[in-house]
Amino acid sequence: MAKSKKSKIFNLVLLIVIALMIIPQTRQPIQVFLQKGITMVVKPSVIDASERLKLSSYDWRLKDIEGNNFDFSSAEGKVIVINFWATWCPPCIAEMPSLDKLYQHYKSNDDVVVLFVSNEETEVIGNFIKKKGYSFNAYQPISDYPQEFNVSSIPRTFIISKQSEIVIDKSGAADWNSDKVISTIDELLKAF
Repeated sequence: MAKSKKSKIFNLVLLIVIALMIIPQTRQPIQVFLQKGITMVVKPSVIDASERLKLSSYDWRLKDIEGNNFDFSSAEGKVIVINFWATWCPPCIAEMPSLDKLYQHYKSNDDVVVLFVSNEETEVIGNFIKKKGYSFNAYQPISDYPQEFNVSSIPRTFIISKQSEIVIDKSGAADWNSDKVISTIDELLKAF
């Protein structure tokens, strides 16, 4: 009898969760909450030196949400963090606080370039950043990104060395303000 009662309670809870996931107004907050849990345990991993791709080109133009052009070639020879994201993407939203903290950590370092790239409308991106209180600037592509990025899903984040090697390539939500990521970037800054 006790097992039957537990089973009914479990089924009721499961039904409520499914109903909340179906209702559009509650779906995204629940998905973001679950993804934030994932970011607490998922740490980006460094690609083995023998398996790293090297950017073949820095020929990529972007503009920030204020309309200023950015030529990606100006980042060549620096450590680069690129995050491809969207305001409607629950994993993107979940990892954004850690990315903003990472940005704040390096924003005064001229040898680190952090780019948040979205294809959404300027107003949508700007409103999202303002509402969430983030300090970073966002960019929209004007031309095609380098072929090595090959972004087919978001979020997708890359960390690129001064020597143009993709050191981290992570799809999905992760904790970007971790000691591991910061020490990786710090080591890349020391390299010639």
